[in-house]
Amino acid sequence: MKDYDVIVIGSGSGMNIIQTAVSHGMKAALVDYGPVGGTCLNVGCIPSKMLIAGADRIMEIREAVKFGIDAEIKSIDFNRLMEEMRQETVPQHEEILRNLKSQNDFDFYDGDAHFVRPYELKIGDEHISGKRIFIASGSRPFIPKQFRDYEFLTNETLLDLKTLPKKIVIIGGGFIAVEYAHFFSAMGSKVTIVQKNNKLVPHEDPEISKILEEELSKRMTIYTGAEVKKLSSLGCVLQDGTVIECHTSKIIIAVGRMSNADRLQVENSGIETDERGFIKVDNSLETSKENIFAFGDAIGKAMFTHAANQESAYAWHNAMHDHKIPFEFLKVPHAVYTWPQIASVGLTENKAGNAVRVGKAKYSDVAKGSALREKKGFAKCIIKDNKLMGFHLIGPYAPMLIQEAVNAMGKNITEIANSMHIHPSMSEVMQKAVEKAS
Repeated sequence: MKDYDVIVIGSGSGMNIIQTAVSHGMKAALVDYGPVGGTCLNVGCIPSKMLIAGADRIMEIREAVKFGIDAEIKSIDFNRLMEEMRQETVPQHEEILRNLKSQNDFDFYDGDAHFVRPYELKIGDEHISGKRIFIASGSRPFIPKQFRDYEFLTNETLLDLKTLPKKIVIIGGGFIAVEYAHFFSAMGSKVTIVQKNNKLVPHEDPEISKILEEELSKRMTIYTGAEVKKLSSLGCVLQDGTVIECHTSKIIIAVGRMSNADRLQVENSGIETDERGFIKVDNSLETSKENIFAFGDAIGKAMFTHAANQESAYAWHNAMHDHKIPFEFLKVPHAVYTWPQIASVGLTENKAGNAVRVGKAKYSDVAKGSALREKKGFAKCIIKDNKLMGFHLIGPYAPMLIQEAVNAMGKNITEIANSMHIHPSMSEVMQKAVEKAS
C-alpha cells in the first residue's frame, strides 16, 4: 500500500489542492474516475453557457422590435452550435487527461475509488492511504425512481443531441431547468416546464421568481405546483390526474443533484452524510473524520464552480493550520443564465427578518435602463445595521452587476452609496437601490 501526505478525490476544483500540495513538496495522489476536469468543464458551466450564448443572441434579435428594428432570423444551425460546444470542451478534457498521465509531480489514479477504512482507499487492486484527504467528488443528476425505466435526458446527456427536438418537456424548475428552457425555446423547440414547487427558481427573491415565470410564459407552457407522478405511454401524469402529452417529446429531468459520495462508500471511513447523501462538514469544511475535508458539489451547499474553488483554498488552509477560517456561504454569489438573467448574493427579503431595510430600483429608474427599454428588470438590496446583507437582480447584465454587491457584502453600504458610478451605465441601478432603502 502506498502512503501519501495528501490524497485528493476529484479533478475539478480538487486540482487546486493537488497543485498546492506539490508546490509544498508533499507526496500527493489524485484520484478521479472521470471525466477529468470536473463538472464545469465537461457537462456544466462551459458547455451550457456556450449554448446559451447563442440563445441570447436569438432573443436579442427577436426583441429588437422594441427599438424600432425589424429584424429576421432566417435560420438556426442547431447542429453547428452543438458541435462547436463539443469541440471546445472535449479537446480540453483530453488534454487534461494526457497531462495527468504524463506528469511526474504526483500519482494519478484513473478509476473508481472507495474507502475501505478511515484514510484508506481502494482503486482497482491497489490500496492507498493518506494523512490528509480532500474530497471534491462532485455530483450527478438526481433521477426519481418513477422515471428510471423511461427514456429521458439530463443536463449531461442532452449535450450529445445532434438534432433539435420539436417538443421538450422539462421536469423541474430550478437553475438548470430554466436555463435549458430558455435555450431550447430560443432554438425553436416547443417547451413545457413542469415544476413541483409553486415557483420557478424557488430559492430566489419571490419577486424575481414571479417576473421570470411571467417572461418565460410568453415563450413556453409552464405548470407550477405540479408534480409528475409517473411517465406512461399517455404522457406525464400529474398528481391530480392531469396528463401532459409528452410521448412525442424529449423529456429532460432536472429535479436536483445528488452527491457522488455514495460511490466512495464514505461510510466506511466514518464520514457522515445528510439525509440527501451529501457529505456533512463544519464551517472549516472538515468532515466528521479528522483530517478529511470535503468541498464543492459533494457537500451540496453552494453548488457553483466559483464556490468550490474558493472552498478549496479554505479547506487547504484549515487542514494545514491550527487557526481555522470559517467559510461564509452567505457571501457566495450566483447567476442564472436564463432570459431575463438573474444574479443574487446573500439574504433574500423574505428570509432576512424584520430588522432590515429594503431598497428596490427598477432598471428604468436609471438612464441606461431606459435606453435599454427595460421595463421589468430591477435591483433589490437588503440592509441591516447599515451593512449590506443581500442583493438581487433580474434583467440584462445581472451577473456582471452583482459583483459590486459581492465586494460590498457585510460592509457599510457607503461602499456602494458614495462611490462614483459611470453615467449612463447600468451600474447606477445598484446605487439607486441603496439610495431607496428605507
